[in-house]
Amino acid sequence: MGGPVQTNEWDITKRSEFIKSQLVDWYRHLHRYPELSFQEKKTSAFIRQCLENEGVFDIQSGIAGFGIVATITSGDGPVVGIRADMDALPIEEKTGAEYASVHPGVMHACGHDAHMTMLLGTAKLLAEDFRAGKLKGTIKLIFQPAEEDTDDYGLTGAPYLLQSGTINDLDAVIALHMCPWRNAGELQINQGPSMANIDNFSLEIRGMGGHGGYAFQAVDPIWIASYILQGIYSLISRKVNPLDVGTISVGRIHGGHTTNVIPQCVQIEGTLRSYTSEVRQSLIDELEKIAKVAETLGGEYQLDIEHGEPALDNDREVTELIKSTAQNLYPNMPIYEEPYGMGGEDFGHILKQVPGAMFFLGCGVNGDTSGSLHTSNFQINEDALPIGTSLLTECAQRLLRHCKNSGGEHQ
Repeated sequence: MGGPVQTNEWDITKRSEFIKSQLVDWYRHLHRYPELSFQEKKTSAFIRQCLENEGVFDIQSGIAGFGIVATITSGDGPVVGIRADMDALPIEEKTGAEYASVHPGVMHACGHDAHMTMLLGTAKLLAEDFRAGKLKGTIKLIFQPAEEDTDDYGLTGAPYLLQSGTINDLDAVIALHMCPWRNAGELQINQGPSMANIDNFSLEIRGMGGHGGYAFQAVDPIWIASYILQGIYSLISRKVNPLDVGTISVGRIHGGHTTNVIPQCVQIEGTLRSYTSEVRQSLIDELEKIAKVAETLGGEYQLDIEHGEPALDNDREVTELIKSTAQNLYPNMPIYEEPYGMGGEDFGHILKQVPGAMFFLGCGVNGDTSGSLHTSNFQINEDALPIGTSLLTECAQRLLRHCKNSGGEHQ
């Protein structure tokens, strides 16, 4: 790796490139040994060891199971957080990479391995800044477990992180996400709602079963479901303002066990997605009205809504700071200002409590921007690792100055 970096002689982009080989090693290790939500024991131990090697962090572990919050501080001043998620997905890897997952059916298919890597790189650079006397305030490095899945109580890692109290003192918080539909060195960022509220629904339609040859003696829930499905699929086009963001999808239908028996009930399950609380509630209310059709047709229904992540709502000032930082560090970086889609992100829980923002960093491989998250062939361009590291590091330092100048620090 060479000698120590002199922070007064190296700009942040050069310092990040200087540690690229270390970043790649970390990334490939984390990719090779993925762990599912709430099971990130070895991942946590690896991260803790890397942080301990720097010798300047106060490390709290065991948060939300295997989460870590590492604090570096020069004393009084604002408190800024940087968050990375830790968990992998139940997907069989098919990349053929030399460092592919060694755990059958488990894969880092959403870039969390890269997120952790870049936060470790940020830790290394911030430790250098601290030793050089260039850190003015407090930065918390947040390694959060269980972004992808819920536990038996329907919670992901972010709510538990908030409940722990370890980040209650934050004045601002940032995060990044890998973006396979952009090239490495490209940025996608958006002010305001940028990913969706997530609400899943389970609708049971109950009728009266009977013999298939004597349908007139039954109350057929499949027949009732056919009308309800029409209502569900017309909900967006007829009940949601086309200028608003919202959608509903059915992902599972189950009813009956054999060809000549009309079943007692049919189960319809799906998801509601929205960007605002108003559209979120409207979708739920309209779905309830549609479900009542079951009663009109002689049946009964039960509708259950499971509320998931809130919309990812990026703070205006933090978003502008990230954008200006990227423009300063990488003057030729293409920046796309648009939302990230209808997926969910439990960082939204944190943004409801703390001003902050998440940006998406391009990672397309060999100019291919047709890739998708959560696929068995997901890969990243490792050139993105030092770029993300420098952006996170510099944004954190600028946020400390911004919060101090705006009077946002905790007293």
